Order: sequence, then structure tokens, then C-alpha cells
Amino acid sequence: MQLIDTHAHIASQEFSADIEDVLSRAVQASVTRIICVASGSGFQSCYDTAEFIKTRENIWGTAGVHPLDATTPIDEDQLLNLASQNKIVAIGETGLDYFYASDTKDMQKEWLRTHIRIAKKLKKPLIIHARDAGKECLEILTQEHAEEVGGVFHCYAEDAAFAKTLASINFMVSFTGVLTFKKSTELQQAAKEIPLEQIMLETDSPYLAPVPYRGKRCEPAYTLETAKFLASLKEIPLEEIASITTKNAERFFNLPQLL
Repeated sequence: MQLIDTHAHIASQEFSADIEDVLSRAVQASVTRIICVASGSGFQSCYDTAEFIKTRENIWGTAGVHPLDATTPIDEDQLLNLASQNKIVAIGETGLDYFYASDTKDMQKEWLRTHIRIAKKLKKPLIIHARDAGKECLEILTQEHAEEVGGVFHCYAEDAAFAKTLASINFMVSFTGVLTFKKSTELQQAAKEIPLEQIMLETDSPYLAPVPYRGKRCEPAYTLETAKFLASLKEIPLEEIASITTKNAERFFNLPQLL
């Protein structure tokens, strides 16, 4: 059985002291591949991510400026150069966050449009962060014809109807450990209804650890817990969840298959 953690911030300081142990535990939990997502400190996380993945087998990265860093001056050429590297497999995370940063809406929108342009130039998919802004993200993605490259709404928090609309523009959804939380009943209902072929799994490490690790630092190994929970929701074997979500991620990120 193989799982892919499609969104983890493992190049961050939170993992600097024990990263090799973290990666070892991931393999033990059948998490054979990881997408290390750039997020935070403007462009710095892009450089950190690129350095981190350079010599690490079965770990790929992304390049992007998080919406909470929207005050970073837009430098399209710098982002294009960072995102052009071979092991960078997606653009982001980008999007809109009106929960924490409603005062920078206009700058967030300009950054999102910039990311979409880069994604289309490089033919790489988008990783979308949408918090209290799903509909506005969708509007911009549609206006900018993001369906040409597709993408994923990471840490999915909308309903099944919204996911169906996303499917029509070539977008996936991915679930974190939030799916396992007791109060996440609406999200759990959405996960039941969304076709498995549209779903990927992630941890968003070091955040959002699933039950039974809630409140602790999250790490890629915990992808397994979310996979188990999704299997119970959909009433299908864990191996089927692993097989289909892994194939989805391989196709989405254009990853080589493992034997």
C-alpha cells in the first residue's frame, strides 16, 4: 500500500531538529512520497523548499507566495524562475484568505492572478488556499482560465456541490486531518459525496494533526489516519482509498510511479 502526502510544510523550522526521523516514520506509515509546499516569509520559503528537496528522493516541491504574505511586492520573473525548476511540480500555495487578512484583499487577488499566469506558462497545476473566500477564488480561476492547468483546493472546507463545480474546471480537492474532527460533520458529509477520483490526501504538516494526534505537531505519517477515516466514511477498504488517491496524486503532479 502506498500513500502520498500532497501538502506538507516539512522544510519549515518546526522540523529542523528531527526531519530524518519524521521522514522515516512516514515511510513506516506507507507514505512513500511527499509534496513539500512553499508557504510563508514571502519568497524565502520557495528558496528553502527548493534547497530541501534538491537531494531528497521521492520528495517534490512547489513555488508560490501565500495569501497571508500578499504585501510582498509582486515579482513575476522571480516566481517564474523559482517555479521553473525540475522538481517543482505545482504553483502555490496561493489563493485568498479573508479570515486572517481581509485588509489585503486587492493584493491577494493580484497575487492569485500572477500565480495563474505562471502556472499556465509552465503547464503546472495550482495549489489553492481559500479561507472564507471560496466563491471569489472560483471567480478568478474561471476568469483567468485556470482550467487549462487545473489545480486543487487544499485543506478542503466547502460542500459537495462546490466540489462538483470545481470538477468542471479541472480542479481536485484534498482533505487534511480536519476531516477526522468530531465537529466536522458537514465536511464529513461532503467527503462521502465527492467522488474518490477527485480526492487527494494531505496533512498540512505541522498543522491540523488528525485524531488521535490532534493538538500535537502534525507530520506526513499521519496521512494514514486521514486515509483510514475516509475509508470508514465511504465504507470501502483502506487499500482502495490508498490506491485511487495515490493514482490521483501521481497524475495531478506528474509523478513517476513507484514499483
